[in-house]
Amino acid sequence: MKHIRFSGHALDQMGDRGATRTEVQEAIRSGESLPAKKGRLAFRKNFPFNAAWKGKRYGTKQVMPIVVEEAGELVVVTVYVFYFGGSHEAQV
Repeated sequence: MKHIRFSGHALDQMGDRGATRTEVQEAIRSGESLPAKKGRLAFRKNFPFNAAWKGKRYGTKQVMPIVVEEAGELVVVTVYVFYFGGSHEAQV
């Protein structure tokens, strides 16, 4: 597997949306791969969450990094996180 590099924007979004580097790397390595806009790749993986996020409780957190594939590395350009399966469903 290619080296994974995080853009500054992706790191900012991860912090704002509640994803960790480990989760993003795991989503890329073992999650579902799908095409994304502008020739990019999206990966998604569900993680057990069973905790509160922004005042609501959720059972599952889905992490979806968007990646540009370059010759020697995968560059994570942004990260989306979806929370669901609990008392409230939300996208952040």
